[in-house]
Amino acid sequence: MPTHRSTAVFFHSHFFVVLLFVGWLVSPAASAADRARDLGIPFAGLPGPQNAITDVTGIEVGHTTLIAGGGALERGVGPIRTGVTVVHPRGKNSTQGVFSGWFTLNASGEMTGTTWLTERGLIEGPIAITNTHSVGIVRDSLVAWMVDKGWTADWHAPVVAETYDGALNDINGQHVKSEHVRTALLDAAGGRVLEGAVGGGTGMVCNGFKGGIGTASRVLDIEGQSFTVGVLVQCNYNWDGADLRLGSRAVADQLPVGEHCHVDTQLTRTLPWYPYCEANNVTLNDRTRDGSIIVVMATDAPLLPHQLTRLAKRPSLALGRLGAISTPGSGDIFVAFSTANPAAMDENVFSTATVFPNYALGDIFRAGIDATEEAIVNAMVAADTMIGIDGLRVKALPHEEVRELFAPKEAEQ
Repeated sequence: MPTHRSTAVFFHSHFFVVLLFVGWLVSPAASAADRARDLGIPFAGLPGPQNAITDVTGIEVGHTTLIAGGGALERGVGPIRTGVTVVHPRGKNSTQGVFSGWFTLNASGEMTGTTWLTERGLIEGPIAITNTHSVGIVRDSLVAWMVDKGWTADWHAPVVAETYDGALNDINGQHVKSEHVRTALLDAAGGRVLEGAVGGGTGMVCNGFKGGIGTASRVLDIEGQSFTVGVLVQCNYNWDGADLRLGSRAVADQLPVGEHCHVDTQLTRTLPWYPYCEANNVTLNDRTRDGSIIVVMATDAPLLPHQLTRLAKRPSLALGRLGAISTPGSGDIFVAFSTANPAAMDENVFSTATVFPNYALGDIFRAGIDATEEAIVNAMVAADTMIGIDGLRVKALPHEEVRELFAPKEAEQ
């Protein structure tokens, strides 16, 4: 089984990088081997072999992770905590599109190419996710990739989505470059997908803890046929962790949600959203936004564009399971595609497509909801504590505390 690769780009000496890993990224509560199920959190449905979007045959995922610098924010210099994640629906060597649909639950965000997607019911080229201020360069880089690869259309409108990492990252420095996008495109692979603070999810915050990239899948049987639904999320919503639920349980009052703070009182807070860690009774400014989440859904079931649009609405229910209300400043945007019906992608000829039965969509919807819920929690579990601009620290989800919450209770004597 191939293993997905991630490219981490650093801009300082080897010695500096060692300090970076020891001091700024590694949480004593986190383990690279842990996923949400390992902590005892219950989830419905049967996952695929990797429990990842790559369980849908042909899909490849790649990341470029950009981490450099520390201390005070200096625009164009750092600290840098960002990156880009790409999804190839049919693999990097394909120049064939996929039927698709999309949905926005709250539109304080961006996903390019959706007007053309709505008109045609197709996505051509890779899908990418990055930070809010790097959408343009990533989109242009995907266009260049498609031209170089020989995609047949005379013009391209690829799908690129974003979430805001400006609490931890020098977002106005626009550190994602074309070469970083190309590296993620080339390094993309099937198999295991790296999760947490990687790729586009490097600087993200989710449900009161460090967030980032997460993935999950579900396998289901419909009338004797096996289908897979896979999900990949870039999780950056509900920064304060209000109303967080895990495994259908309210846990916001049982876990240290939203304890984001600045570790160095000698550093001026450029964004006075959170206090210094040792300060008391600090008056803070109201934040103007509360993150976002991008959900990419994939299936090998032969769904047509109108059915995929229906599927793309279902992550909303997964967010609700986890306690989200989709706040006014959140960009909650979802896209779904099917790798089935490959012979029906030529828009210049008559073709025949297999039609999935509408009244069997409930099983697909349930699989998508279940996989989205788990992908979000996987992003939280995989992400380590990070310190970013002006010494802001966002803690990892405490694994042992979660294990204790979901540990089987001994029967009372």
